[in-house]
Amino acid sequence: MTKIFDLDRIKATYAALPARVEAARALIGRPLTLTEKILYAHLSDALPVKAFDRGQSYVDFNPDRVAMQDATAQMALLQFMQAGKSRAAVPSTVHCDHLIQARIGAAEDLRAANESSKEVFDFLASVSNKYGIGFWKPGAGIIHQVVLENYAFPGGMMIGTDSHTVNAGGLGMIAIGVGGADAVDVMAGMSWELKFPKLIGVKLTGKLSGWTSAKDVILKVAGILTVKGGTGAIVEYFGEGARTLSCTGKGTICNMGAEIGATTSIFGYDKKMEDYLRGTGRDIVADEANRVKEHLTADPEVYAHPEQYFDQLIEINLSELEPHINGPFTPDLATPVSKFAQAVRDNGWPEKLEVGLIGSCTNSSYEDISRAASIARQAIDKKLEVTSEYTVTPGSEMVRYTVERDGYLDTFTSIGGVILANACGPCIGQWARHNAEKGERNSIMTSFNRNFAKRNDGNPNTHGFVASPEIVTAYAIAGTLLFNPMTDFLVNKEGKKVKLDEPQGIEFPPGGFAVEDNGYQAPAEDGSKVDVIVDPKSNRLQLLDPFKAWNGEDFKGLYLLIKAKGKCTTDHISMAGPWLKYRGHLENISQNLLIGAVNFFGEKTNAVKNQINGGLDTVPDAAKAYRDSGIGSIVVGDENYGEGSSREHAAMEPRFMGVKAVLVKSFARIHETNLKKQGMLAITFADRADYDKIREDDRIDVIGLGDFEEGRPLTVRLNHADGSVEEFLVNHTYNNNQIEWFRAGSALNLINQKEK
Repeated sequence: MTKIFDLDRIKATYAALPARVEAARALIGRPLTLTEKILYAHLSDALPVKAFDRGQSYVDFNPDRVAMQDATAQMALLQFMQAGKSRAAVPSTVHCDHLIQARIGAAEDLRAANESSKEVFDFLASVSNKYGIGFWKPGAGIIHQVVLENYAFPGGMMIGTDSHTVNAGGLGMIAIGVGGADAVDVMAGMSWELKFPKLIGVKLTGKLSGWTSAKDVILKVAGILTVKGGTGAIVEYFGEGARTLSCTGKGTICNMGAEIGATTSIFGYDKKMEDYLRGTGRDIVADEANRVKEHLTADPEVYAHPEQYFDQLIEINLSELEPHINGPFTPDLATPVSKFAQAVRDNGWPEKLEVGLIGSCTNSSYEDISRAASIARQAIDKKLEVTSEYTVTPGSEMVRYTVERDGYLDTFTSIGGVILANACGPCIGQWARHNAEKGERNSIMTSFNRNFAKRNDGNPNTHGFVASPEIVTAYAIAGTLLFNPMTDFLVNKEGKKVKLDEPQGIEFPPGGFAVEDNGYQAPAEDGSKVDVIVDPKSNRLQLLDPFKAWNGEDFKGLYLLIKAKGKCTTDHISMAGPWLKYRGHLENISQNLLIGAVNFFGEKTNAVKNQINGGLDTVPDAAKAYRDSGIGSIVVGDENYGEGSSREHAAMEPRFMGVKAVLVKSFARIHETNLKKQGMLAITFADRADYDKIREDDRIDVIGLGDFEEGRPLTVRLNHADGSVEEFLVNHTYNNNQIEWFRAGSALNLINQKEK
């Protein structure tokens, strides 16, 4: 029998939900969206005297759960060990999915990971065992798929140390990606702070058919909203079309909400969610949800007149929606399949498709696999030669075991497909792709979620395109981006022209889900006797020293470390791929600080002027020189700085390397919070044009820190090398509590102060 996690907590949440929703409705004085119901039901304090202002009010919440993947869990748990707690205050889990590199195939790659990362896995297992944290072993599956199968529940609220935590919105949960320091706060029994989000409504009408899938909904939305159009907002999907989508299809849509910068995305509870709960052995949770189901969706008036309740409204007719392919180099460049071949020609993108990759946390459900397999089967039946490489990444051991039992994996291997481990793999750059180091221009197509330059294989010239698994499979068979599977014919081995039929799939396995070992390890009832050992000589793990508190003075004479130009994601600030092995060793991983960012001066990566010796230097070496001088440095950036993954290393590294402040045109939400948590000064240009005033050899002051308070701008003074001086105002979003983080040197330092 499937283990039901958190049942008592779920029952308690549902028992309290009706009264909390009614109280919130009375406070606000109008019908409520689903988002508002869940948020107000999870307040850590009593209801306020008046409704929170969307996009303005900072609010404290009590999440039901914390989830951490192995790459971010290392630093999060190293921090938690400093908090002086004996056990995590809320249910928490660790999932080993990031440190398994895709090289040969599932069995060999898993064996290699267990050898190369044994020290890290042992640390995570022991620290989880000690502090009452559930541990999912390497090979158990990707965190978001495992959460959907085991932990997510309608009306709940969770945080996770990965930007795609939002996947759980497919099961009606407010699930938000955060940095490790946020996770530490919640595990330590503190409330979790979030600026009350704005609300974007997406009304879905009609019904999907043919080649179109749930993936195409979010590919379309990404094209509409762009990579930052959802920033500061929760996207709530509704309408008759929403109710026709499978639960895992809803999860796919919510998963890629991270690519539009949304705080999270969510669907209301419906029959499809109930079916998924029962299909994954959680009948009891479904029964409990049914008792309060009117509170697990918005009030009827909201969906009847959505323009009155949402800050922005989008409407998509699923019956008219065409399959999309997004990319390259950004997940919001959306092109309908019917126009894709022409876009390839017009832009000079490499026409040959080198590799098709399906699966990942975004699209590895039973439904996804069955639809892709129906296309792969046609290659066999219609005697087609598959011309591209092809890989399959199952999302969990339960899905992998079940689709193997039902013959789908055999179908994929019959067309030359390689089955990879139940792990992130190529989606996060954990892919030992042959010839990637040559830097050749090439095209790949994936059913993943993110396709920034160098994301998948480290090659800046790999054109990564994102589509549904069935579209990826069709293009892998054709081997060219000039193919349209909806209209075009292919020539088979017998010289005959054949056409692919529309994909066919089923939501649930006819024989039910099955698994022999799901990879879960329960923690010790009493962890007091469990030892967590970190070798002082290790190059993978390093115990942390607290960051120093602010000295009470303005920042004077800061060196300009880098003026980043254009897109600067957390991948640019702290690369993944081969650097993942250092995620538990702050000193070692800091050697990748901003090496992927393009320097405005010279327009190269990892090449900046060292103002101390006047020479050209790497970013990490220049940062160390400035730190060791006792003065420190400042980073200047462009729009939406820090978009992408939630990795808090992108905030801890500059802090460790002596960066005092980050000044940009605008921040991505998670990264801005991460910087604040680590005691950094995160500031934005009041006038974006002031970005152009900053020169390569400036010495920079930040003035007004002695009067640092909520809503009051600070002043930046540029001391130019020619003796001239310029000043301008900069803004910040710190509230009083966050200012205390800054003064204490970090949020964790403040927790420790309160413990003493």
